[in-house]
Amino acid sequence: MPTTAPARQRKKSSSSRRDDEAPLIPILARKVREVEAKAQRGKLGPTNRTKFQVIAFLVREERARVKADGDVTDAARAELLKRLDGVATILAKTAARDTSLIQLLEVDQATSPVARRMRRDWLLESGAELPPEELVIADAKPIVQATLVPPVALERGVVPPRVEARIESNPFLAPDLTHRTGGPTPRRRLDGWELMGPLYKAFEQGAGGGAATMDLPEVPEFDRLSPKGLEVMAHQSRFLEAVRAGHRTFLLADEPGLGKTAESVLAASVADAYPLVAVVPNVVKMNWAREVERWTPHRRATVINGDGRDIDAFADVFIVNYEILDRHLGWLAKVGLRGMVVDEAHFIKNLSSQRSQNVLALASRIRETTPGGDPLLLALTGTPLINDVEDFDAIWRFLGWTTGDKPGPELMQKLDGTGLTPADKSFYPEAREAVISMGIVRRRKKDVAKDLPDKLVADLPVQLDDEFGRGICEAERELGARLAARYRRIIDARGDRGLAAGEVDEDIVRLVAQGELDESKAAGAEGDNVFTMVRRIGQAKASLAADYAAQLQRSVGKVVFFAKHIDVMDQAEAHFAAVGIKAVSIRGEQTGTARQEAIDAFNNDPEVGIIVCSLTAAGVGVNLQVASNVVLAELSWTAAEQTQAIDRVHRIGQDEPVTAWRIIAAHTIDTKIAELIDQKQGLAARALDGEAVDATSSDSVQLAALMGVLRDALGGR
Repeated sequence: MPTTAPARQRKKSSSSRRDDEAPLIPILARKVREVEAKAQRGKLGPTNRTKFQVIAFLVREERARVKADGDVTDAARAELLKRLDGVATILAKTAARDTSLIQLLEVDQATSPVARRMRRDWLLESGAELPPEELVIADAKPIVQATLVPPVALERGVVPPRVEARIESNPFLAPDLTHRTGGPTPRRRLDGWELMGPLYKAFEQGAGGGAATMDLPEVPEFDRLSPKGLEVMAHQSRFLEAVRAGHRTFLLADEPGLGKTAESVLAASVADAYPLVAVVPNVVKMNWAREVERWTPHRRATVINGDGRDIDAFADVFIVNYEILDRHLGWLAKVGLRGMVVDEAHFIKNLSSQRSQNVLALASRIRETTPGGDPLLLALTGTPLINDVEDFDAIWRFLGWTTGDKPGPELMQKLDGTGLTPADKSFYPEAREAVISMGIVRRRKKDVAKDLPDKLVADLPVQLDDEFGRGICEAERELGARLAARYRRIIDARGDRGLAAGEVDEDIVRLVAQGELDESKAAGAEGDNVFTMVRRIGQAKASLAADYAAQLQRSVGKVVFFAKHIDVMDQAEAHFAAVGIKAVSIRGEQTGTARQEAIDAFNNDPEVGIIVCSLTAAGVGVNLQVASNVVLAELSWTAAEQTQAIDRVHRIGQDEPVTAWRIIAAHTIDTKIAELIDQKQGLAARALDGEAVDATSSDSVQLAALMGVLRDALGGR
């Protein structure tokens, strides 16, 4: 774009108003205020950064025109230059707020097709008559990416040995480019328009109103998907019928607790989108593996940790967390993936981050290599928008709906079919509906309440794979070995008394476990016993639980976070402060006044997102029904304590189904404790509510957990 504009003829009337002498200035003033408002709310998105460029360019261009215009009086010229200085001042203040904008003030910056279209549209709006060569603006030629793996990730790339066998066993992975044949794309009516800004504006204004959910098929007469013992809910079934009908790209933005993971797992089965890769936060990797096993037991899932040396290379579903995706991009691109799920997809909103670039690169590769070019792509997030409507950008790119600069072919066809342009006010509701029809699905708990239980406890198993976590697992193995040695000494001293090979004497198991429990109670916090082990597990889970609670808060609003130990509460509060979430807490050492102030702040202050509660101090006498989601970072030793905690939210006045998310350390005693608590809940239901549930032992959770550790060490049941 030239640094100065050619002389332009402007439409003038006989009016003497100052805007007639420079009709572009009020347009620039309005646009710069829009950019300033965005900058005040957070980091600017790509469209507003482009606006900033174009405003700066046109201010320079208009200043040169005003100075050179001999028809303008000196007084009028001074007034116009003063107004342009006002626009420039706002630009400078905005750049001071976000210093990355300063480089956009360079003279030759606003040269992209999007910037040139924006400049052209504003000039036409001002009444300028442009030469033909400025009216038609061609798209820039796409930049061919030399390699899938960015250079920074290439150094970290690994290929697990077992993966090499899989790649060699798949001779049919050459790209199927049949969907790209057929000659050049015909020119469309809207090709000359800048469309991304209007698309964002349509959502920002909520143009047309109504929920952002595509039309979904009705619930089928028969449930053909649920495995034995499980049942797909009605809202899930409607989504899956859309997949069955052939839809392949979705922004699934249901609120947490509505079963997005299960829907995704079943969608892969319906679409036969295997192999499938799921890119997820570290805290939910184990839960994803469990959901694959539950809902599609005929499929195998493998969780990728570290360098992936222990993965099942022939699995149907590969589960990897964002932090290590760069190491595995290379081989994932070669195993013939036909589907990709990005969980908590708002994690990729920053397009300049390596995380986002890795996800987008892999998605692009999957589109290229999937036969027919139509893979299953799912973006899951209850919070697609964090700071700005342009947070949609990365998700839309991942799904192939847009390229960032313009809509993709399918979306462009829908927009063109409206018969409207961004100059028409009615374009915006039509544009919003066009994007929604591409595959946006958003349901809230209260929208599907009849499908949900009024209270649900959902377990989130996490892997303690850091050094601290490995130390805990080693301590548990040592505890099991110590108990097993005691058991064998007793058996050796009294004789096996006719025990069959591999049979365990339950009386001695109980005796050994009771002895260990008595010693642990006597030792308290000293030594390496079951109580100190459970506390260490809580400490190891603290950051993972806090991270999940923070994600949840961004999706659903207020969240109640329960922990048992003060140090776990401290870690959680520090994490919330670090990520910018305002939190209050209820602790045992608080005065009654401080406690009530924290409760009132959580219930009444919209800025307070999380309340961190002690299981013992806040388990009774607290009303927190302003929230409907609870995170249990640590497990209690009693079922009643867990119930009391959840019932701070699940009580009279609650008008939404309640979900309690239990963070459980996989492959540790934590898992046994969770199972035992559930059994005790069943005992209460049987004794008090008359429900037909299996009778359970009257042993304490501590004793039963130790007996379980001993059985595992003995190789018994």
